Amino acid sequence: MTSKLFVSSLVSFTLLTACSSVEEREIASGSFEYLKEQPGQQISIPSDIDTPNFNDTYKLPSLGAEAPRNHMGQELSVLSPALVLPLVTGSHVEEGSKQATVWFDKVDDSQPLDTTIWNSLLAFLEDQGIGVQSFDREKQQLISDWMMFTEKDEHWYSWSVSERSVGQRFEFNLELKPHGRIASLSVSLVEYKEKLSQVADEITQAKDVRRQEADILNQVINHYEHEIRLATAQRIQKIRQGLAMEVGVDADGEPAYVVDAEYDVAWPRLLLVLRKLGFDVKDYDQSNGLLFVKYNGAEGGWWSNLWSKNENALNLDTEEYRFKLSDAGEKTLITLLDEENKAFTVTKLTDLYQVFSRNMAADDLDI
Repeated sequence: MTSKLFVSSLVSFTLLTACSSVEEREIASGSFEYLKEQPGQQISIPSDIDTPNFNDTYKLPSLGAEAPRNHMGQELSVLSPALVLPLVTGSHVEEGSKQATVWFDKVDDSQPLDTTIWNSLLAFLEDQGIGVQSFDREKQQLISDWMMFTEKDEHWYSWSVSERSVGQRFEFNLELKPHGRIASLSVSLVEYKEKLSQVADEITQAKDVRRQEADILNQVINHYEHEIRLATAQRIQKIRQGLAMEVGVDADGEPAYVVDAEYDVAWPRLLLVLRKLGFDVKDYDQSNGLLFVKYNGAEGGWWSNLWSKNENALNLDTEEYRFKLSDAGEKTLITLLDEENKAFTVTKLTDLYQVFSRNMAADDLDI
């Protein structure tokens, strides 16, 4: 009895799960007998009887002129709608847009926005082993080579394997606003081929073009976001690490500190150092490299100062100063200025060098 029950259960399970191939998961399960039904007729009311009040709450809307009329039964996909996911900081999508498009805001001034987007896209294609058929930078257009992938479904209950191979080629178009701070990246499916098995005829039309376009665009966006997170982590690590510094001159020939780091690393690092040394930043203009600060004196309690000299004490009056940072490629120049915008002398700069250089070179600066 038990053996018969087990066999019966196994057969039932096999029948229930048999419809699980790749293509069958895209259609509704169950019967499609409803396709044989004819539209209902309006109730005929005799002339000698009052017409009842009809409620149109559940009335189906009329089909539009461009609505597909053959998407019924097995031709109707039951997959969830394909959405473009703007995961990158400063990115967004236009509500109601039917095209697979994402908009990016410029958040990094180190290079033009369109260059950043194209570099990320090319890096994604290279990582995936996908070639480029054509790339026209003037037209802001790239057409990919074939993107091929294969899906396999192995059924232990029937000892069978179903295989689905898909090939796609996409066109990427970039639109950059005249001010250069906003750009959109759009994707269009230009060619498609699919085989449900080695002996099946090749399908050259995708059932859901929008889904294919949104899927590849989301992969590009995800790669872009990953690159930003990686670059941010590397930048934070550089900021926390000690930076070497020496005395030199700036572009105007004034005495300056020369920090062995790029501008976008030296700027936040200097903010940490200034706070550590007892400076309050009153105002700043990062685009022009200006910091307006007030020196409050080195931090330290009365008890600690009683027994030892504060190693971060600076020979400065408690008044306002200015720091001017200049981008010098792989290095950054820092010029110290008084309240009247006059550069510190070499003697004064050298006198402060020991304290500044020690804190600039300290790893994992503790604030």
